[in-house]
Amino acid sequence: MEKDIGKITKNDTTEVVIRVDDFGGRPGVTIREFVTSDRYTGFTKAGVRILGTDFLKFREMINSISLDDLKSAEGSEAPKEQTTLDDEGAI
Repeated sequence: MEKDIGKITKNDTTEVVIRVDDFGGRPGVTIREFVTSDRYTGFTKAGVRILGTDFLKFREMINSISLDDLKSAEGSEAPKEQTTLDDEGAI
């Protein structure tokens, strides 16, 4: 079972892909870099996997970050749009 949740562009050749998967019979969330270049196209080793058993703790930590936390010390503005998740993790 693999379900891509979304992608964030990192640079011209790299995207960060978030997906729900089942690796070795253990469901979880994988956040990994995907590279598209002349030499290699595919996932890299850069990333992290959160086991399904730890997902609620991970989501709680992510949801605790406020937009004010993302402002730099130089006073730049935090992102204006905010996507919120419901209790089931849906947008």
